[in-house]
Amino acid sequence: MVKSFQGVRVVEPKKSPLDQILVKDHMSTNLITFRPDDSIDQVLEVLTKKKISGAPVLDESGALVGIISEVDCLKEIIKGKYTNTPKFPGKVDEHMTKNVITMSPDLSLFDAAQKFLELKIRRFPVMKDGKLVGQISLSDIIRAFPKLKQTTW
Repeated sequence: MVKSFQGVRVVEPKKSPLDQILVKDHMSTNLITFRPDDSIDQVLEVLTKKKISGAPVLDESGALVGIISEVDCLKEIIKGKYTNTPKFPGKVDEHMTKNVITMSPDLSLFDAAQKFLELKIRRFPVMKDGKLVGQISLSDIIRAFPKLKQTTW
């Protein structure tokens, strides 16, 4: 038995290169956001102009309160068809998803990909310390993997 004068050492487990591929390195940070009182007309115009399929909804204080997507907007479009209204004056807070599932910026991209598969959601807001810091979409995940080198795969 060999005794060491250094005492007990804790050996840190070696990190896999896969653990270093994180959401924060592939998320979008320059976000388009909406307010709960924005009209669906406004949302449709911005989504079309910016060529995006959804965005976070923030209240006056900047807190995340929901997500609005093209699918959510379809509810107002269908309502307009039945009422023969070519405009869509409905408000974001009437149609947005309110129970928002978020991700941490320090989550591995592989864990994020698994969440996309399990939950069948197209985008997740990325939150750190209760603050919205970005958004990661299914497209962001798909674009990230071809860029990975064989040594990090």
